[in-house]
Amino acid sequence: YEFDATVKKVEEAMLSEGFGVQLITGIHDMFKKKLGIDDYPKYTMVLGCKPQLAKRALETSLDMGLIFPCSFTIYEEDGKVKVAHVSIMKIGAEIGLADKEAMAPLIEDTGKQVRRVWDKI
Repeated sequence: YEFDATVKKVEEAMLSEGFGVQLITGIHDMFKKKLGIDDYPKYTMVLGCKPQLAKRALETSLDMGLIFPCSFTIYEEDGKVKVAHVSIMKIGAEIGLADKEAMAPLIEDTGKQVRRVWDKI
């Protein structure tokens, strides 16, 4: 897919799996507007949240909110469009925002739901 179509595909996949999309922001556009950089490669973030998962994370530790929301990045590199995602639930547990053992079931559930998003991209 070309860049804009990929961004749309990520957004649609997230929405179809119950993730609310809070923001789609083009970092390259911000760099152009604020820094005067016209040729920065396209880089867009799709930020979303699945309320049920967020609630469970916050019930484990309110500090988990520091790394919300769930995000996918879409960027151009070496002439290709790439999509990336990292598990904020895993990161939160790994860096000590929440207890690893308490987060384990949520990490598993979140992983399953995000895999369904990946399957649609």
